[in-house]
Order: sequence, then C-alpha cells, then structure tokens
Amino acid sequence: MTLRERLLLAQAPLALALVLVGVVAVATLSRLGRSGQEILQDNYRSVLAMQRMTEQLERMDSAALFIVAGERERGTEQQASQRPVFSEELRVQQGNVTEPGEAEATRRLGEAWRRYEKEYDAFLALPSHEAAREAYFRALEPAFSEAKAAAAAILALNQDAMVRKSEALRRQSTRVNTLMVTVVLAAFVMGLFASTSLTHRALRPVSVLSQAVRRLGKGDYAARAVVTGKDEIAQLGQDFNAMAEALQQYRQSSLGELLQAQSASQAAIDSLPDPVVVFGAGGGLLNVNRSAEDVLRLSLEEGGDVLGRVAPEAREVLERVRGHVLGGRGAYQPRGYEEAVRVPLPEGDRWLLPRASPVYGEAGDVVGATVILQDVTRLRRFDELKNDLVATVAHEFRTPLTSLRMAVHLVAEGVVGPVTEKQADLLFAAREDCERLQGIVDDLLDLSRIQAGQLQLEVRRVQAEEFVDAALDAQRAAAEERGVRLSRQVALDVEAVEVDPERLGLVLGNLVGNGVKHTPSGGEVEVRVSRGEGRVRFEVRDTGEGIAPEQQARIFEKFYRAPGAPAGGAGLGLSIAKDIVQAHGGDIGVVSAPGQGSTFWFSLPQP
Repeated sequence: MTLRERLLLAQAPLALALVLVGVVAVATLSRLGRSGQEILQDNYRSVLAMQRMTEQLERMDSAALFIVAGERERGTEQQASQRPVFSEELRVQQGNVTEPGEAEATRRLGEAWRRYEKEYDAFLALPSHEAAREAYFRALEPAFSEAKAAAAAILALNQDAMVRKSEALRRQSTRVNTLMVTVVLAAFVMGLFASTSLTHRALRPVSVLSQAVRRLGKGDYAARAVVTGKDEIAQLGQDFNAMAEALQQYRQSSLGELLQAQSASQAAIDSLPDPVVVFGAGGGLLNVNRSAEDVLRLSLEEGGDVLGRVAPEAREVLERVRGHVLGGRGAYQPRGYEEAVRVPLPEGDRWLLPRASPVYGEAGDVVGATVILQDVTRLRRFDELKNDLVATVAHEFRTPLTSLRMAVHLVAEGVVGPVTEKQADLLFAAREDCERLQGIVDDLLDLSRIQAGQLQLEVRRVQAEEFVDAALDAQRAAAEERGVRLSRQVALDVEAVEVDPERLGLVLGNLVGNGVKHTPSGGEVEVRVSRGEGRVRFEVRDTGEGIAPEQQARIFEKFYRAPGAPAGGAGLGLSIAKDIVQAHGGDIGVVSAPGQGSTFWFSLPQP
C-alpha cells in the first residue's frame, strides 16, 4: 500500500463520521419540517377560514343595519356579495376537520349559518323600516350572534391546537438538538481517534527517517534509517541510506584534504597584520586571526558572549558593521578616517578602521560576514600633523593678512594720497583677493577647531521661518546680481527648531550660496523644511547644472573641488557643514544628476 493510500485510509473515519452526521441531520431536519408543515395544513387554514367567515358575518350585519337605517339598496348589495364568500369558506372548513370536537363545532356553525340566512331572507322581505327594525333586533341579531359564536369556537379550538403542537414541536426540537450534539461529538471523537491512530501508523517511518537525518546532521555518518515496506517512505529511506553511505565514504577520503585546506586558510588570515573577524549568518563568531586575538582579546575557545570581552568602542563598531552586512546591505566601506575606533593597548593606542564583505553561499544568499579592522594609526597621526600644520599656518596668516587688508583699504580710500582710476581698480581687485583669502583662513581655523573637538554648540529654540529667512537674506544680493530667484517652503508642523543658530546658519547659508553660484540666470534656489519620524529635514534645491555621480561621493571631503567649479574657495565649506551637522547629531547628503539640478539636504533629530 502506498503512502497516499495510507493517508487516504487514515482520513476515512472522519469522512464516515461526517456522512453519519449528515444522514442524522437530514433525517431530523426533515422530521421537524414535516411537523411544522402539519401545523400549517391542519390548523392554519381553519384559523384563516374562521377569520374570513367572521369578517363576512360582520359585513352582513353591517348591511342589515344599513337597511334598518333606510339605505335598503346599499345594504342589499353588500349582503349579497358576502354570502358566496362565507359559503366558500364554510366548505373549506368542512373539508379541513382535523381536531377532536371540530366536526361537531363545524356542524353547529353550518346550522347557525342556515338559520341566519333564513332569518336574513325574511328580514329582506319586510316592506317597512319599522318592521325591518323590529325583525332585526328580534330574530336577525340573535342569529348573527349564534353564527359568530360558532365560528369563534372553531377558531379557538384550532388556535389551542396550534399552541399545543408548537410546544410539542419545541420539545422535539430540543431533543433533536441534544441528539445532534451527541452524535456530532461521538462521531468527531471516534473519527479523530481512528484517524490519529491510522495517521500515526502511516507516518511512523517518517519519524525513523527524521531521527536518522538529525544524527547525520550532527556528523554521525554511520546513521541509517531502517524502514520496511514498499511505499514512498521506504524508497526514501533506501535513498537516504545510499546518500549516507556515499557521504561516509567521501568524508573518509577527503577529510585530510579538508583539514589541509582549513590549515592553509587559517595560515593565510593569520599572516594578515590587521585584525580579521569572521561571523556566521546568525551573528556568531566563526573565526579570528592572531592579530584579532592580540588586539581585541578574542578567542574561539571561550564560550558565552565573546564580544562582551572586547573594548566597548570596538564592540559597538563590530556589532554595527556585522548588522550592516548580515542585513543584506552589501559590503561596508568607511566614509573616512573619522570612523576609526581607538583601541587601548599596553604599547599605546591603536586606531582601527572597519571594512567588511559578505560571504555568499552556493544559493547566492549571505551566510556570513568578514570584518577587517585596518590599522590606520600612522595615517591618522599624519592627518593630525597635517591638520596641526594647516591650523598653525592659518593662525600665523591671520595677523599679517589683517594688516594687509587694512593697508589696501586705506590706500584705496585715498587716506595716504590721491589714487588714479587704474590704481583704484588694482586696489579693488587686491582687496577682493584679501577678503577671499581671509575667508579661506577663517574656514581653516573653523575646521581645525572642529577637528580638535573645540566646537561648542549653543543650542536654543528658534523659529524655523526666521532661521530660513536669515540664510536667504544673506545671499539675496548675490542672487539678484546673478538673476536667481530665492524661495522657501516651511511645513506647517515645523514651527521652531532647537539648534545652534550661528553654526547651523553657516551650514544653510553655505548650501544656499553654493546653489546661487551654480544656478544660471533665470533659475531658482528653494529651501524646504519638513518634519517626519522625529526629525526635521532641510532641503536646498537648485536648477543648476547638477553633479556627476562620481563626484558626489567626494564632495564632502576636505579641500575637494569639483572640476569646473568657480574659483574663489578652498573646498572646505561642505566639509565644515558636514562636521557641524554631525555635531548636532544629524546627517547630510546630496541628490543630483547632470543637467537636473542638485538637492543638498540635512536632517536633525528634534523632540
């Protein structure tokens, strides 16, 4: 018997129980339906006939009163139309006698109707109103009352019978409900027990095969699945045993080669001077090299939380980079030396810059992450020396530059003597160069203070519209000179922001100024402010020439100037803007395409 046939057989008890419940339900519901139909057939038609007959009697009596009142023609017509209806309903009742005593009551009703008709005919034959009036109260009205009482007796008899039958039907319905619940529960329990038992017997070989698979997964290549029979599971067990046999032979033949390859791989990563850490798909530690053991104090032999013994700064970087790669976001590349983490060691502090690459499986999914902590201690020291040199040179430039600016200004103003027009032009150009040089020196000094950690933010609450307007007003003269429109759009839910207005004003002013410089005449620079997910986002959009993708990755680097950029700067504005935004706990970026303008944005966390 095949596995499919066994499973179908296991479901047979439930199917039989369902059929049994259906048969019982159909039979009981059919019985209840017949009982209700009997009530309608036996009594409801009689009740309806009595109601109609009573109505006809009352209309005939009303016709007699019309005659007594002097409207003989109207009364005669009305009573003549009611008699056939009453006679028809009487015949229906005579053919629908179903209850004990109903036949005698029907006979009395017939006799009462005939007497009433006889008296009514005599009443109609009287010539005068006075005689008709006397005959009505003497003979006709008593006959009417007798016929109506006879009809009421039959009506009450059938109504009482309907009440009794309805109560009996209710009791029968209660018994049927109890029977149905009992049958359903019994059928369900019996069917479930039989199906469970048959299913367990049919799937018992699957349990045997599952245990063998788990043993094989744990490295027990001698595990075999003992399954008898000729069904699909037995065939699967034979195939599994053949696979386990092949794996055992393969392991025995290739174990030495695997161990040799593993040793070569370990020797390769141990030869690297930088710490290397390999994580599995679940985030667990798979491998480390000797440098990682020495610098990070990592060891595969120790159990528990291995990263818990790493310095907090290095642990935070490892966890962040690991989450980036295992989260499916690709390789991790640092944005600059500022991401280097300091690791204290007995021989001195070392600065490590994280890089990571995903490890892919055969199916193309990420099965691990390799993290390399590049030692950039010497490069960082060189960078610090360069920054110190730049700061020192900028500071030494400041005093003679101030004197030079003052001297050029005094000569240009004619304080020391008259100046010709050509000399004035030369002095004006020299003064502009001095101002540009002063701006570069100020940027260098600001940059040195930021990198030295001396940037102190004075955060306070300012109105968003006033803050944006101040940045636009500072660039309005330059925008009008170039024929560029300035506009703003502040969302209604952004009333105020908590920032250092002086420092962040430099950032926004720098972005607006760059937009004005790179936007042709007739273009527009727009500042937008919006709120979302606990952050406020500032956007500066221009309609300029745009930025090539290969330049966007370096545009926030120090001293970087895009090819074709206007002369006059040192390439420090966006770098300083990035440092100020990050000091506020925010992010900064750019979205641009050649010929489609640029959108510089930064977002700040706001309560």
